[in-house]
Amino acid sequence: MGSFPHVIEDCLGILQLYSDGSIFRSSDDQIDFKFTVQDDGSVVWKDCLYDEKNNLYLRLYKPKLANKLKIVYFFHGGGFCVGSRTWPNCHNCCLRLSSDLQALVIAPDYRLAPEFCLPAAMDDAFTSMKWLQNQALSKTPDSWMKDIMIDQVFVIGDSSGGNMAHHLSLRLWVGSPELAPVRVRGYVLMAPFFGGSLRTKSEAEGPAEPFLNVEILDRFWRLSLPIGATADHPLANPFGPLSPNLESMKLDPP
Repeated sequence: MGSFPHVIEDCLGILQLYSDGSIFRSSDDQIDFKFTVQDDGSVVWKDCLYDEKNNLYLRLYKPKLANKLKIVYFFHGGGFCVGSRTWPNCHNCCLRLSSDLQALVIAPDYRLAPEFCLPAAMDDAFTSMKWLQNQALSKTPDSWMKDIMIDQVFVIGDSSGGNMAHHLSLRLWVGSPELAPVRVRGYVLMAPFFGGSLRTKSEAEGPAEPFLNVEILDRFWRLSLPIGATADHPLANPFGPLSPNLESMKLDPP
């Protein structure tokens, strides 16, 4: 008799891969978040479908008392394997960004591994920005697309989202001509999730952590990279031997 399926990859109990290939994902109400939503009512928000084929949504945030808003994209983290716009940490961050920056914040979800390995998340990031372009060109845009500065767009990414922001900058080049009239002015990479076959100093010598330790980071890469790829894949290691020379790239801001 064969053995029962058993867990072979465990990402914090939130995501588990079994020996028979089946996958368990916790729903939001099954996760013990250690913090709650901090909403003072100064920002309103709503969800919009941006990719019908893949059933992907983004969340819009805007201050109640503001006009002529700049635009900030925020891509959440989670090692390309976990995370969502609906998680309290992401939601709180976007509420704060919208309030403090007086900006329309756009927080897309994207397809996660191992169900969808890279470059799925990268493609979704680009698709979410094409959604904004379509809104700008539409004769009947979403009502929240009024009184925005379509040529003042900034991209922020946290962890794996920071990795996505980096690769968006390479794809869009200076001036983001593919998105006209949308114009990206800059990118902010918050602790971007990059990898590599050689350990960085912090990975090799840093103290062990209960959450983001080397073991879980390696697991995220095993689950998210294309089959057969190593941590020096260009999507993981932008400075590695397989990646293009960034010195020749024309990037924003110029």
